[in-house]
Amino acid sequence: MQLPVQSQSTLYAEPWEAEAGPEDLLEIARAADRSGFAYLASCDHVGIPRRLAAAMSTIWYDPVATLSFLAAATERVRLLSHVAIVGLRHPLLTAKQYATLDHLSGGRLVLGVGAGHVQEEFEALGVDFHQRGAVLDECLDALRAALGPDEFPEHHGKLYDFEGLGQRPRPAQARVRLWVGGSSPAALRRAALKGDGWLPQGDPRDRLPGQIARIRELREQAGVRGPFTVGAITEPLYVGAPRWDVGRRTLSGGPQELAESLRAYRAMGVHQIQVRFRSRSRSELTHQMAAFGTEVAPLL
Repeated sequence: MQLPVQSQSTLYAEPWEAEAGPEDLLEIARAADRSGFAYLASCDHVGIPRRLAAAMSTIWYDPVATLSFLAAATERVRLLSHVAIVGLRHPLLTAKQYATLDHLSGGRLVLGVGAGHVQEEFEALGVDFHQRGAVLDECLDALRAALGPDEFPEHHGKLYDFEGLGQRPRPAQARVRLWVGGSSPAALRRAALKGDGWLPQGDPRDRLPGQIARIRELREQAGVRGPFTVGAITEPLYVGAPRWDVGRRTLSGGPQELAESLRAYRAMGVHQIQVRFRSRSRSELTHQMAAFGTEVAPLL
């Protein structure tokens, strides 16, 4: 699941999150660890322009700092950047930050990356917004090298060129998984050819089969082999019968009913689902998480 509190776009933030803070994040992370969740995710924005602030808010915690903070409070749950806009930073800097996070967490990092969409962020940091796709493509190649086993990683490309610079600690994992976000044709191609997985941008159920088929087609045409994780973001969930208005898009009901609906994702070829629960408080959220972990997840 994506962590609440750390990003507060009006598209998904609950009212109680506005006054929440570090203690709430800690309790939610511990609840995810106890309840068997696969990962916790944190978003990435450096700054939100005034024209978007009313809709997106300006509350976007830094993912490296947030996930490192929560790594010390958890033992099992993986830590996902969903997504890191890696093109805003030199890949050696990104590698240093996330390799350290992986080392400190005992190998629990999943590095989710995306191209970004806020032009003012790129302009403020001196990065060409209109070339962000090409920048991300090369970043992925550079990060493969910089997050690999070599103490002195090497990459020679059009945008980045480095060798002979040692970086320790190395990641605890032999191979850090790179999941690519986005649902455009370019994002699908990038995920298929350069990623270990795909993080769609909230694609509805009726669109997913075609997107998944396209990724498979691209991988087969290019002869790409190896494990590949297909993700999906589900509709908002509420375990049980809600006594308040949870919205018409929210899936609610008993464990069997919810599991039956969510199993449709597996039938499409999805390997992991990112869930979000409607809630009016932190305690309601953690109760929802516990109910999902004990009653719904075993049925999936």
